[in-house]
Amino acid sequence: MKKQFMFFLVAVFAIFLGSQLTEAVLLVPYWQSLSAADFYSYYQAFGPTIGQFYTILTIIAAVIPIGVSVYLGRIKAPGFRLALTSAVLAVLFVACFYVYFKGTNALFYQSAFSTAELKSELIVWSQWHWGRVGLECFSLLFLILALTKRN
Repeated sequence: MKKQFMFFLVAVFAIFLGSQLTEAVLLVPYWQSLSAADFYSYYQAFGPTIGQFYTILTIIAAVIPIGVSVYLGRIKAPGFRLALTSAVLAVLFVACFYVYFKGTNALFYQSAFSTAELKSELIVWSQWHWGRVGLECFSLLFLILALTKRN
């Protein structure tokens, strides 16, 4: 695989990870600082845009290690197992959306939580998000190791 293309794939994944870190350290604390009424108003206005943005980035980021593992497997490259590990981690960080975020985000749209429940749920949301970021970090690490592995 050409070095420039490998660099491009890693850079795209890293941009995704950077966006996830930005969400964790800027957006989530901002949400936590809002009153319930302000949060629900904000989420109604910007939630769809935020969701679309992260959906696109997540799909692209997940396809990268999956595609690399398929490619390295087909050419029987030494980095295949590392790429496969990255791909499994990518599937796991996508699965987090379906296991937790999809339902909770839908409840945010419905303004389903009281003020106290919302404060508590945003803490849980943040913890899930940081867990997902951890999976993404390891996926990126294994992707880099797979792409740089030599015989």
